[in-house]
Amino acid sequence: MSERAAVQSRARAQAATAQMFIRDTASEAIVRQALQSLGLRDAAFTSGNIDTAISALAAQSSPRLLIVDVSGVDDPLGRVQALAEVCEPTTGLIVIGDRNDIVLYRDLKRDGVVEYFFKPLVGDLVTRTCNMILSGSAEPQKTRTGKLVFVLGVRGGVGATTIAVNTAWHLAGTRARGVMFLDLDLQHGDAALQLDCVPSHALREAFEHPERVDKLFLERAVIHVEQRIDLLASLEPLADDIAPDDGAVLTLLDKLMQRYRFIFADVPPAMAARLFRATMPCTIVMVSNGTLASARDVVRWRESIGPNTAERTMVHVLNQHGAAGSLPDAEFAQAAGQAPDIIIPFDREIAAATTLGIKNAKANAALTRRLAPLLRLLSGEKIEASRSLLRRIFG
Repeated sequence: MSERAAVQSRARAQAATAQMFIRDTASEAIVRQALQSLGLRDAAFTSGNIDTAISALAAQSSPRLLIVDVSGVDDPLGRVQALAEVCEPTTGLIVIGDRNDIVLYRDLKRDGVVEYFFKPLVGDLVTRTCNMILSGSAEPQKTRTGKLVFVLGVRGGVGATTIAVNTAWHLAGTRARGVMFLDLDLQHGDAALQLDCVPSHALREAFEHPERVDKLFLERAVIHVEQRIDLLASLEPLADDIAPDDGAVLTLLDKLMQRYRFIFADVPPAMAARLFRATMPCTIVMVSNGTLASARDVVRWRESIGPNTAERTMVHVLNQHGAAGSLPDAEFAQAAGQAPDIIIPFDREIAAATTLGIKNAKANAALTRRLAPLLRLLSGEKIEASRSLLRRIFG
């Protein structure tokens, strides 16, 4: 493990087990008593409400137990959803407030909140719920899961990995999302190279022995790139016969979705067709360049994957737009069957930066600007009114 990764790992390990953002002293006293009765000493109390929590968690790791106060908040459900964007899915969330509202209670439970208590708090109920979260027995069916993003290059050289790596990096950094990057090409993938990391054999082990993949395995196997972005990548010998079982891949993805806000999976074409037929909710980012060959492959992949569904959405990113060999826009749209959803123009400055790894690419303003539409879509932010297709896709 590099020195930087070791520092990041220690910082994560030192994160508070429980954090509370409570407005009134009476509620705080009851929660303190509940945690003391459970023997928990690693708890941090902050005077504030859910907005205070959102600001704090955007800049730090998430705790195992989180209690937030929505008293006096006009749109508590909307603020809880905003909190979920900066909070890891593994965090058990308790909401307290001043509204005895059964509709609000049901909406919060549906959004993954473990429990909602209205004031004045009842100590025994708070203690019991905190214990469920800390012991890991809190209603697993209510656990919030992360967003799975498959990134597929319709052919080699279109820049799919570069787009995936930089999008994941910016979501983790500027959007403060917890991100796992999974490079599913075990023999030719270069995500680790772009992220300035050394790949390990852990990913191959996870696929060959899926029964061993548990919380401890993941904590030891992942490469901590930065505070909010982790990596699983291998670079296996070319002579080895490696064909990960689809079931093992889906099992790993399911486990990762319980731990991270976003999971980016860079998928080689040989594996993509099988994985995309699975019913797991996902967004597929299909990357092409502007050549006739890419347009042809876009059509073939659309036919293979099928139309968008409530569970699976595909977005076409036209990369390197305007580079030598590209078709005119109208001809490309005709050859591909429809216009791309997002266009990233060819830029020599971007091309030069991306060959030097993430340290150079992340400082490249041109690349950040070109990725902005994709970042907005994946993070659920509002987009331009003219892009009606994307509004329908991401709401």
